[in-house]
Amino acid sequence: MIDLKNPNIPVNTTTYDRNQVDEPTENIYEAISIISRRAEQINVEIKKELIDKLEEFATYNDSLEEIFENKEQIEVSKFYERLPKPHAIAIQEWLTDKIYYRNTEEDSQE
Repeated sequence: MIDLKNPNIPVNTTTYDRNQVDEPTENIYEAISIISRRAEQINVEIKKELIDKLEEFATYNDSLEEIFENKEQIEVSKFYERLPKPHAIAIQEWLTDKIYYRNTEEDSQE
């Protein structure tokens, strides 16, 4: 599970050293591909968690068949809006060696 309250993840745009990003793979395109796949995974996790939390506070009106938002739903939504973006979390995980990856081409040659 990802740590959404990690203060070390920048919320704003940040410039990274290209050499630091591609150091583990020695290929910037491969590194970006790995980071983007992880960002997609993080996005799915965050979205699922948000939907689950919003469902806890949902109140259904049988006559109008509408879901009314209450104060708790708005607070939960605001919390998730302030979180770092999935790509920023993925880059931070990559730079701190928290993403496991392997090259399947090298595995098949052995």
